[in-house]
Amino acid sequence: MTTTKTETHAQEDKEPFLDEIPDELEMSLFDHLDELRMRIFYGLIAVVIGMIGCFIVVKPLVKWLQVPAQGVKFLQLAPGEFFFVSIKVAGYSGLLIASPFILYQVIQFVLPGLTRRERGLLGPVVLGSSVLFFAGIGFSYWALIPAALNFFITYGADVVEQAWSIDSYFEFVLLLMFSTGIAFQIPVVQLILGNLGIVSSEQMLKGWRIVVLGAVILGAVLTPSTDPLTQSLLAGAVLGLYFGGVGMVKLSGK
Repeated sequence: MTTTKTETHAQEDKEPFLDEIPDELEMSLFDHLDELRMRIFYGLIAVVIGMIGCFIVVKPLVKWLQVPAQGVKFLQLAPGEFFFVSIKVAGYSGLLIASPFILYQVIQFVLPGLTRRERGLLGPVVLGSSVLFFAGIGFSYWALIPAALNFFITYGADVVEQAWSIDSYFEFVLLLMFSTGIAFQIPVVQLILGNLGIVSSEQMLKGWRIVVLGAVILGAVLTPSTDPLTQSLLAGAVLGLYFGGVGMVKLSGK
């Protein structure tokens, strides 16, 4: 019995310690704004450098993104269209390359205001978010995009010749890849909410009907195509991620 009381007191002493902000430093509003401006500036510099680097090798990137189109002929429908497409591809790719540095700047900005408990979540959250984002991009490239393009190609194969605008194609591909990467962040959000005690795993499971409906709507909103196969694939992935997130929250004891 004595051991139990000791453990209880130790736990009670530990809770306030975890909710404290270590090395708390008072900063004025102008200091916060100045630091925010500096972090944004550093992030923009990283994006610009990433864009320039990607623009140098943009033609191999464009060819790689054309692979899911299964040999469809692309047309430049206006003077300079491919040039602006190249800028768009370099911009998205540069943002992707610079994202770890941008995330680091965000962490450095919010870190002074986090408690020890919240700081303990940073490592798993950052790692999990990065892995899931790139997994979402991979899932989109190897599963969603080929499924959507195959639907469009086979649907009109006996009626029209497949010759697409290069600008419309890359707008479709890049939007789908990045929206899927964002959708794959669902388990990270669940772990944050669960570990902060905002929502428990039981509460997440109770709302499964709303989650199914939300996944279907999300699949329809995030996919720029209107084919049911692509929407179903994304909705299924979202549901799998959600229930996987519930399992991880449950394993963490929340």
